[in-house]
Amino acid sequence: MTIVKIPQKHYPKPEIIRRGMALGIDFLGIWLVSSLLGSSNLGIQFAQIFVFILTWLVLRVLIVYNNRGQSLGRWAVNLKVLEVENGQIVSRIPELQALLQREGILCFSTLLISIGLSNIIANPTAILLVLPLAIDCGSALSDTQMRQALHDRYAKTIIVSSRRGYSLDLKVKRLVEKMQRNVRR
Repeated sequence: MTIVKIPQKHYPKPEIIRRGMALGIDFLGIWLVSSLLGSSNLGIQFAQIFVFILTWLVLRVLIVYNNRGQSLGRWAVNLKVLEVENGQIVSRIPELQALLQREGILCFSTLLISIGLSNIIANPTAILLVLPLAIDCGSALSDTQMRQALHDRYAKTIIVSSRRGYSLDLKVKRLVEKMQRNVRR
Protein backbone atom coordinates (compact mmCIF):
# COMPACT_ATOMS: atom_id res chain seq x y z
CA MET A 1 0.00 0.00 0.00
CA THR A 2 1.43 3.37 -0.98
CA ILE A 3 0.58 6.72 0.47
CA VAL A 4 -0.26 9.31 -2.13
CA LYS A 5 0.06 12.91 -1.11
CA ILE A 6 -2.69 15.04 -2.59
CA PRO A 7 -1.36 18.45 -3.55
CA GLN A 8 -3.01 21.32 -1.73
CA LYS A 9 -5.01 23.76 -3.81
CA HIS A 10 -3.23 27.10 -4.06
CA TYR A 11 -5.08 30.12 -2.74
CA PRO A 12 -3.50 33.50 -3.48
CA LYS A 13 -3.00 35.60 -0.36
CA PRO A 14 -4.25 39.18 -0.79
CA GLU A 15 -2.22 42.27 -0.06
CA ILE A 16 -2.72 43.99 3.29
CA ILE A 17 -4.12 47.05 1.51
CA ARG A 18 -6.98 45.02 -0.01
CA ARG A 19 -7.79 43.50 3.37
CA GLY A 20 -7.77 46.99 4.87
CA MET A 21 -10.07 48.26 2.13
CA ALA A 22 -12.55 45.45 2.79
CA LEU A 23 -12.52 46.09 6.54
CA GLY A 24 -12.82 49.82 5.92
CA ILE A 25 -15.85 49.42 3.65
CA ASP A 26 -17.59 47.22 6.21
CA PHE A 27 -16.64 49.52 9.09
CA LEU A 28 -17.86 52.66 7.32
CA GLY A 29 -21.21 51.07 6.51
CA ILE A 30 -21.72 49.84 10.04
CA TRP A 31 -20.48 53.08 11.58
CA LEU A 32 -22.83 55.16 9.44
CA VAL A 33 -25.81 53.00 10.43
CA SER A 34 -24.93 53.20 14.13
CA SER A 35 -24.22 56.94 13.92
CA LEU A 36 -27.82 57.59 12.97
CA LEU A 37 -28.74 56.84 16.59
CA GLY A 38 -26.04 59.08 18.04
CA SER A 39 -26.84 62.31 19.79
CA SER A 40 -24.90 65.52 20.16
CA ASN A 41 -23.84 64.54 23.69
CA LEU A 42 -20.22 63.62 24.18
CA GLY A 43 -19.29 60.32 25.74
CA ILE A 44 -20.36 56.76 25.17
CA GLN A 45 -23.79 56.23 23.59
CA PHE A 46 -25.11 52.81 24.62
CA ALA A 47 -27.84 52.64 21.95
CA GLN A 48 -25.24 53.44 19.31
CA ILE A 49 -22.93 50.70 20.66
CA PHE A 50 -25.77 48.17 20.66
CA VAL A 51 -26.68 48.97 17.04
CA PHE A 52 -22.99 48.85 16.04
CA ILE A 53 -22.54 45.37 17.55
CA LEU A 54 -25.83 44.07 16.14
CA THR A 55 -25.09 45.41 12.66
CA TRP A 56 -21.54 44.02 12.82
CA LEU A 57 -22.84 40.57 13.67
CA VAL A 58 -25.37 40.65 10.86
CA LEU A 59 -22.98 42.00 8.20
CA ARG A 60 -19.79 40.21 9.21
CA VAL A 61 -21.11 36.89 10.58
CA LEU A 62 -24.56 36.01 9.24
CA ILE A 63 -24.03 37.37 5.74
CA VAL A 64 -20.55 35.84 5.52
CA TYR A 65 -21.87 32.49 6.70
CA ASN A 66 -24.62 32.53 4.06
CA ASN A 67 -22.66 34.25 1.26
CA ARG A 68 -19.69 31.94 0.58
CA GLY A 69 -17.34 33.70 2.99
CA GLN A 70 -17.85 37.24 1.74
CA SER A 71 -19.12 40.33 3.52
CA LEU A 72 -20.00 43.47 1.58
CA GLY A 73 -16.45 44.81 1.85
CA ARG A 74 -14.84 41.49 0.95
CA TRP A 75 -17.18 41.12 -2.02
CA ALA A 76 -16.22 44.62 -3.19
CA VAL A 77 -12.51 43.72 -3.32
CA ASN A 78 -12.76 40.00 -4.21
CA LEU A 79 -11.81 38.39 -0.91
CA LYS A 80 -13.28 35.57 1.15
CA VAL A 81 -12.64 33.88 4.47
CA LEU A 82 -11.77 30.19 4.63
CA GLU A 83 -10.98 27.70 7.36
CA VAL A 84 -7.47 26.50 8.28
CA GLU A 85 -6.76 23.05 9.69
CA ASN A 86 -3.27 21.96 10.78
CA GLY A 87 -1.68 24.80 8.85
CA GLN A 88 -3.45 23.83 5.61
CA ILE A 89 -6.20 25.88 3.97
CA VAL A 90 -9.46 23.99 3.77
CA SER A 91 -11.75 25.18 1.00
CA ARG A 92 -14.82 25.67 3.15
CA ILE A 93 -16.44 28.53 4.98
CA PRO A 94 -15.69 28.54 8.73
CA GLU A 95 -18.34 27.33 11.13
CA LEU A 96 -20.59 29.88 12.78
CA GLN A 97 -18.72 29.59 16.09
CA ALA A 98 -15.35 30.32 14.42
CA LEU A 99 -16.86 33.33 12.65
CA LEU A 100 -18.29 34.59 15.93
CA GLN A 101 -14.89 34.28 17.63
CA ARG A 102 -13.11 35.96 14.75
CA GLU A 103 -15.57 38.79 14.35
CA GLY A 104 -15.99 39.26 18.10
CA ILE A 105 -12.35 40.30 18.33
CA LEU A 106 -12.65 42.58 15.30
CA CYS A 107 -15.95 44.02 16.51
CA PHE A 108 -14.39 45.01 19.84
CA SER A 109 -11.42 46.67 18.14
CA THR A 110 -13.51 48.56 15.60
CA LEU A 111 -16.01 49.55 18.28
CA LEU A 112 -13.16 51.22 20.15
CA ILE A 113 -12.31 53.12 16.95
CA SER A 114 -15.94 54.16 16.59
CA ILE A 115 -15.99 55.47 20.16
CA GLY A 116 -12.70 57.24 19.53
CA LEU A 117 -14.02 58.92 16.39
CA SER A 118 -17.08 60.13 18.28
CA ASN A 119 -14.99 61.67 21.05
CA ILE A 120 -11.83 62.79 19.28
CA ILE A 121 -12.74 66.49 19.28
CA ALA A 122 -13.32 66.61 23.04
CA ASN A 123 -10.44 64.25 23.86
CA PRO A 124 -7.58 64.00 21.34
CA THR A 125 -6.07 61.05 23.24
CA ALA A 126 -9.00 59.00 21.94
CA ILE A 127 -6.75 58.32 18.93
CA LEU A 128 -5.07 55.71 21.14
CA LEU A 129 -8.18 53.53 20.75
CA VAL A 130 -6.76 52.56 17.34
CA LEU A 131 -3.97 50.56 19.03
CA PRO A 132 -5.87 47.27 19.62
CA LEU A 133 -6.80 47.03 15.94
CA ALA A 134 -3.30 48.06 14.85
CA ILE A 135 -1.72 45.36 17.03
CA ASP A 136 -4.23 42.74 15.88
CA CYS A 137 -3.95 43.45 12.17
CA GLY A 138 -0.27 44.38 12.33
CA SER A 139 0.60 40.78 13.05
CA ALA A 140 -0.42 39.94 9.48
CA LEU A 141 2.53 42.04 8.29
CA SER A 142 5.00 39.84 10.14
CA ASP A 143 3.42 36.57 8.96
CA THR A 144 4.86 36.35 5.45
CA GLN A 145 3.64 32.82 4.74
CA MET A 146 -0.06 32.81 5.74
CA ARG A 147 -0.66 36.56 6.36
CA GLN A 148 -2.91 35.81 9.32
CA ALA A 149 -3.83 38.49 11.81
CA LEU A 150 -4.27 37.58 15.48
CA HIS A 151 -8.03 37.17 15.09
CA ASP A 152 -7.40 34.81 12.13
CA ARG A 153 -4.99 32.69 14.15
CA TYR A 154 -7.36 32.50 17.11
CA ALA A 155 -10.35 31.43 14.98
CA LYS A 156 -8.25 29.28 12.60
CA THR A 157 -9.29 31.23 9.52
CA ILE A 158 -7.55 32.92 6.61
CA ILE A 159 -8.47 35.58 4.07
CA VAL A 160 -7.81 34.60 0.44
CA SER A 161 -8.45 36.14 -2.95
CA SER A 162 -11.65 35.17 -4.69
CA ARG A 163 -12.86 35.24 -8.27
CA ARG A 164 -16.31 36.28 -7.15
CA GLY A 165 -16.82 39.96 -6.42
CA TYR A 166 -17.05 43.49 -7.74
CA SER A 167 -13.27 44.14 -8.12
CA LEU A 168 -13.58 47.65 -6.68
CA ASP A 169 -9.85 47.85 -6.02
CA LEU A 170 -9.04 47.12 -9.67
CA LYS A 171 -11.65 49.57 -10.93
CA VAL A 172 -10.30 52.34 -8.70
CA LYS A 173 -6.75 51.53 -9.81
CA ARG A 174 -7.76 51.79 -13.49
CA LEU A 175 -9.60 55.05 -12.84
CA VAL A 176 -6.56 56.57 -11.12
CA GLU A 177 -4.28 55.45 -13.97
CA LYS A 178 -6.67 56.94 -16.51
CA MET A 179 -6.80 60.23 -14.61
CA GLN A 180 -2.99 60.32 -14.41
CA ARG A 181 -2.74 59.79 -18.19
CA ASN A 182 -5.24 62.58 -18.82
CA VAL A 183 -3.34 64.97 -16.55
CA ARG A 184 -0.06 64.26 -18.37
CA ARG A 185 -1.56 65.24 -21.73
